[in-house]
Amino acid sequence: MAENSRKIASPSVGPETEKFWAALMDGILLLKRCRRCDEVHYFPRGRCPFCLSDETVWEESSGKGVVYSVSIMRRGAGAPYALAYVTLDEGVSMLTNIVDYGSNEPAIGQPVRLAPIASENGQLVPAFTPG
Repeated sequence: MAENSRKIASPSVGPETEKFWAALMDGILLLKRCRRCDEVHYFPRGRCPFCLSDETVWEESSGKGVVYSVSIMRRGAGAPYALAYVTLDEGVSMLTNIVDYGSNEPAIGQPVRLAPIASENGQLVPAFTPG
């Protein structure tokens, strides 16, 4: 788990996402795959956003990806910090934090791996670190 100096809002956990958040507490990122069209999607939901089927299943992500886009926030509480779109090896992109990057700021195309961080209530949320 990565350390983070700024407060991260706690997620809203509901019946459709409870398994997702529970897995993150074990350091595992889950994605949903549609059995009908075979598309992987993020953020997890009960219906496939591509074909609207309710035949979705949980799949464990590799937790690896590359930075698609990144912004370094240099002002405000907890600055500096990095927000990025990460494209996972499974093909989905997610808006997330890049943590533990030291003096080498994250860059587009940089490989990253899952490093969940704690939100205000202790629930881990997805974040990534170089590597």
